[in-house]
Amino acid sequence: MNEQILKACKELIDDAKLGCADLVFKDLCLDVLSRARNVLSDKQFSQLVEYAADKMKEKVPFEVQPFSING
Repeated sequence: MNEQILKACKELIDDAKLGCADLVFKDLCLDVLSRARNVLSDKQFSQLVEYAADKMKEKVPFEVQPFSING
């Protein structure tokens, strides 16, 4: 069961990385980590912390859309 929770936490972190601004992403990571601490083993929690830290270091390339006044 804990493996599924660990996988779900990683997926939440991945989704947040793709869909959020950097500050929001970091806030969501802290929230996921604080909740996961209560249900994962120490080893799994350490893995999740390392995973989140690696994701925080990643830069997400994004496309800059040209601005148009006429829509």
